[in-house]
Amino acid sequence: MYAPTSAESCFAFFFIVGLTLGGGYGTSAILGLESGNGTEWYKGLKEPSWTPPDEVFAPVWGVLYFLMGLSAYLVWKRGGFLKQALPLSFYATQLVLNFAWIFIFQEAQELLAAFIEICCLWVLIVVTTALFWRVKVLAGVMLIPYALWVGFAATLNYEFWRLNKD
Repeated sequence: MYAPTSAESCFAFFFIVGLTLGGGYGTSAILGLESGNGTEWYKGLKEPSWTPPDEVFAPVWGVLYFLMGLSAYLVWKRGGFLKQALPLSFYATQLVLNFAWIFIFQEAQELLAAFIEICCLWVLIVVTTALFWRVKVLAGVMLIPYALWVGFAATLNYEFWRLNKD
């Protein structure tokens, strides 16, 4: 079995976790969401009564992105990118969909397309969770809060579409 050196392991940790955190906050920052500068379009949407306050999203996503990155790192430690190509490829794919959702929802303002995309994302998260679980149980467990949050976000996205489809 592949045993990474401590330097490789350190680099991989910061690369994987940094890419996950940086990508997540980077896409939000590009749109000005972290500074609270939501578009007038978003502010004008009818929202479900159970929509969390805006202040909840950044800390929740921060914790989730860290757990996601750490779980991917734990999988990587079990043989590197070559041996864990399948689970890490699913991870990378769902990460791209995760980052793309905000552009579909916020920039394109396509609520139905965003809902369809987040449903695809959720399926990929479930598959990734199962693949990670098979490599290291803890890595799979660490993705469960993410799957639950995205399931909640998908339900919220659907309600935004339902309330604003006119």
